[in-house]
Amino acid sequence: MKEVHKTLFIPLYGKARVSKKNRILHDPMAEKIWEAEGFPIRGKGKSKWLAYAMAMRARVFDDWTEEMLCANPEALVLQIGCGLDSRCLRVKAPYLHWIDTDFPEVLFLRKKYYEEDEAYRMMALDASKPEQLETLPDGESAVLLLEGVSMYLTNEQVRRLLQALGKKYARLQILMDVYTALGARASKYKNPVKDVGVAEVYGIEEIRSLLKDTKIGCRAEHSLTPDVLVNALKPLERAFFRAVFAERLYRKFYRLYELERAA
Repeated sequence: MKEVHKTLFIPLYGKARVSKKNRILHDPMAEKIWEAEGFPIRGKGKSKWLAYAMAMRARVFDDWTEEMLCANPEALVLQIGCGLDSRCLRVKAPYLHWIDTDFPEVLFLRKKYYEEDEAYRMMALDASKPEQLETLPDGESAVLLLEGVSMYLTNEQVRRLLQALGKKYARLQILMDVYTALGARASKYKNPVKDVGVAEVYGIEEIRSLLKDTKIGCRAEHSLTPDVLVNALKPLERAFFRAVFAERLYRKFYRLYELERAA
């Protein structure tokens, strides 16, 4: 498996570890897959604090997806770069169509654990090649999840991906996490993906400039470590986590944007 594909095991490990503690995120599928496919995590990737951050990120994406589906239950849910994530199981709001996409070799492993049905499908897709979006079903409305994807694409590749999505779907709600330019530079020293061989990641400094000519606008910026989830930690853990992942400092490196394309 290529180095970029190996990065999917870092959030998988974090979600499985936190799920076993029965707080923040309930993810029995992550526990099952990690038990079967996991390997010794080295360096920063095995940090308890990073595991909490990964679980919180997943929960924020889950809750947002639930909110979008409750508002628009007929929307197509599209997760690009799904890895081994079990969001399709964790989200309890009903959906008509959900498509998880990733590279073929990732889906080959994923299909050991997930089954397709009338509502749920898996499709091969390379996010750096927006022309492949033509293989996706057409529709009026889509909810798009880009979790842990943008940092492996250049700014131009992200722009082209969003531009293609904006042309394909008249109504589009997007949640996307990004590194800032500072975060991308700091990743040379602080990022656990280095431990699985990833040589370079990319940051987005000005989201509105990147969105120019895409038909998509920035609706809001969200917290990746909301108080309601941080408060689920034990008191001493909570204090240390808040010191390490202080919102004002954290967003200098890492941000979460809600984007939209209105009909």
